[in-house]
Amino acid sequence: MLRTQLKDSLKDAMKSKDKRKISTLRLILATLHDRDLAAREKGSDEGISEDEILQMLTTMVRQRKDSIKAYEEGGRVDLAAAEQEEIDVISEYLPKQFDEAEMKSAIRETIADIGAEGLKDMGKTMGALKSKYAGRMDFAKASALVKSELGA
Repeated sequence: MLRTQLKDSLKDAMKSKDKRKISTLRLILATLHDRDLAAREKGSDEGISEDEILQMLTTMVRQRKDSIKAYEEGGRVDLAAAEQEEIDVISEYLPKQFDEAEMKSAIRETIADIGAEGLKDMGKTMGALKSKYAGRMDFAKASALVKSELGA
């Protein structure tokens, strides 16, 4: 479904001549194609799953946020703005991101569901969160919250 939506959006962007959207969608589809090829080499005929696509898009947003920070520190506001425009395009295909309260609630629920008891269960907890909430949560922030929950 998400694959089709991305391809349709590229066609629409080409019709409307939206250069930023075209280049960003082409980049997304090229990355998706690369991941599909890698998955096929490992034996998956269909390529990567919807959840993996969401994780890929989330990673792309995080990379751009890191780039924005570096560009702003280097005084390249123009490049930072271009990266923000790409984030805006990519974010259209991601589900609504959890705020901190929603993340804490989801983390507590997941910890209770899997019976995590301490920091030794950190990896198990993060794995469960990634499979259940792909694309809806910033896992860098979630990791710190999980650590504080399990450490308490």
